[in-house]
Amino acid sequence: MAVWIQAQQLQGDALHQMQSLYGQHFPIEVRHYLSQWIEGQLWDAIDLENPQEEFKAKRLLDSLIQELQNKAEHQVGEDGFLLKIKLGHYASQLKSTYDRCPLELVRCIKHILYTEQRLVREATNSSSPVGGMMDSMSQKYQQINQAFEELRLLTQDTENDLRKLQHNQEYFIIQYQESLRIQAQLTSLATLPPADRQLREPALLSKRATVEAWLTREANTLQKYRLDLAEKHQKTLQLLRKQQTIILDDELIQWKRRQQLAGNGGPPEGGLDILQSWCEKLAETIWQNRQQIRRAEHLRQQLPIPGPIEELLNELNSTITDIISALVTSTFIIEKQPPQVLKTQTKFAATVRLLVGGKLNVHMNPPQVKATIISEQQAKALLKNENTRNDSSGEILNNNCVMEYHQTTGTLSAHFRNMSLKRIKRSDRRGAESVTEEKFTILFESQFSVGGNELVFQVKTLSLPVVVIVHGSQDNNATATVLWDNAFAEPGRVPFLVPDKVLWPQLCDAINMKYKAEVQSNRGLSEENLVFLAQKAFSSSSNNPDDYRNMTMTWSQFNRESLPGRNFTFWQWFDGVMELTKKHLKPHWNDGAILGFVNKQQAQDMLMSKPNGTFLLRFSDSEIGGITIAWVAENPNKAGERMVWNLMPYTTKDFSIRSLADRISDLNHLLFLYPDRPKDEVFSKYYTPPLSKAVDGYVKPQIKQVFFLYGEFDLDDTMDVARHVEELLRRPVESQWGGQQS
Repeated sequence: MAVWIQAQQLQGDALHQMQSLYGQHFPIEVRHYLSQWIEGQLWDAIDLENPQEEFKAKRLLDSLIQELQNKAEHQVGEDGFLLKIKLGHYASQLKSTYDRCPLELVRCIKHILYTEQRLVREATNSSSPVGGMMDSMSQKYQQINQAFEELRLLTQDTENDLRKLQHNQEYFIIQYQESLRIQAQLTSLATLPPADRQLREPALLSKRATVEAWLTREANTLQKYRLDLAEKHQKTLQLLRKQQTIILDDELIQWKRRQQLAGNGGPPEGGLDILQSWCEKLAETIWQNRQQIRRAEHLRQQLPIPGPIEELLNELNSTITDIISALVTSTFIIEKQPPQVLKTQTKFAATVRLLVGGKLNVHMNPPQVKATIISEQQAKALLKNENTRNDSSGEILNNNCVMEYHQTTGTLSAHFRNMSLKRIKRSDRRGAESVTEEKFTILFESQFSVGGNELVFQVKTLSLPVVVIVHGSQDNNATATVLWDNAFAEPGRVPFLVPDKVLWPQLCDAINMKYKAEVQSNRGLSEENLVFLAQKAFSSSSNNPDDYRNMTMTWSQFNRESLPGRNFTFWQWFDGVMELTKKHLKPHWNDGAILGFVNKQQAQDMLMSKPNGTFLLRFSDSEIGGITIAWVAENPNKAGERMVWNLMPYTTKDFSIRSLADRISDLNHLLFLYPDRPKDEVFSKYYTPPLSKAVDGYVKPQIKQVFFLYGEFDLDDTMDVARHVEELLRRPVESQWGGQQS
């Protein structure tokens, strides 16, 4: 069902949120009358951070305006006449607004569609039995919104009390001036004759006594009003702190954790729209209360009355300043992280965002953000507030950027598009630590003022840990460091401490997440696959998953120490499997055609009970990034005896010459994919189509897999003849020759 049809069925707060998306920047009527066209465009295909995409955005803007004009022209009748004028006006308005900045139109519509989809999804989930998670999330959001409503009412109540206090104080001052006037009159009586003085003095004395008595009572009342107001502000600030803790220490930290896990291939961290709306409500409420406290202080200075109110107001002012400082510094975040494996002399990007920037009008004087790369030790010193000024561990080019305000989405952000790490300064390494285990971070910092320079903030935020490499060969070891850190880092840690060992099931979750993301598949690692990996990791023969549940794996076992009898680590082997599958085997893995995680003995046990010609595909134990074919056939050395054969592993180099499906097609002795599927049924859709007929008398050479079985061959000493033939075929030849099969 179209999103717009579902969006029109929203109710209550969700409907209000949907309606608030529209305005002069994009009228809701345009969304309504062009709903089908709008939802049919590829808005996500345009990269908003790439200025070169502007021509695509301009084309969409022109198409939108044309669609509006066409819609207007087809309106007939009395009602149609008014709609025709209105749609024509909107066409002109949108052209005027976005003609010079068409990317902003794309940003606006993407924001609208994303928010509508979210609102519809939330409404659908709340009315269907999806599970307790959505219910608890809705309940949490409801509690947050209820707290905001309570804060609004408290703030409105203190505003009313403050106005009442101000009115009473103004009247008090008038009466105080009256008492001064009476006193002046009494003083002037001294110049009058005694008879006149005696005649007028009693009335003035009586009047003065009445006014002074009223002033005494009213002063006590004013003092009580001030104390009551301060107590109410204390209650408001207490609730504000609690609400801010929930949003910053729970919701925002959870978003950052999701962002970290997304670096390992976890689900996307999600947008910041809800968090920003909450933070903006906090900022608005904090600022209103801060202004109220300042007005109360002004009233106290205007009319000092002895008592504890001065100390109370100082305490309130200090508290509200702490609260807004925590909000501003915590909402300066990295929306798009820099790459965590960072190669020198290579362009990279990052985006920093201030969630409360629009609400606090920071964009009126756009701040500049600076990016610096610092070491783990420098990051520790920074968090301890030790002096690290001008300290860095390298040089980043294009590391300054001005924050931009996007009015349609209300976001204030700095987009670093063309940073490059020119050089890196490494620290002394500890023990067996390699350069690919050394962690750095990108420090983003800025300074800006709020409220007409009333408050000046220096804000800083650190990126996720970054491993710097200078050559592509270091990538897989650097990725291991990042994977371990992202998976097992704890919130609030000292940079960048991680446990040296973790439970095997925890590591399984991490590598399964990474595998699914790298291979881009919903088919993750099965329990059998994980048992195979455990056997490899722990040099174990147990097939029982329960035997590994309480076992721990150290970082050294993961990517420092080589596997027994090999010259590579557990991670290097696993990473090779991922790379091979991602580049060449993805469709076959998704189809379930590759068992993969099976050792040679297991393959033999599985195949010996099957008919001759049955084969399976398993990842090589002896070679990084290799896959081999194991099949059952007659033993040419002993009549009537069968055996399992294993081809020399194929690697990326082999598949760049001829695909796996074509190689399987070439080998006629491979008949059934384990357990019993005819191979053509599984692989034929991936076969390369036959070559076309000769052109100009020439026939194009055809490469095919060739394999010979000799009775006296020792399997371990054989070579893949096909590989040799392929090498020959790549050389220039005088005559055309086709492939040979056996």
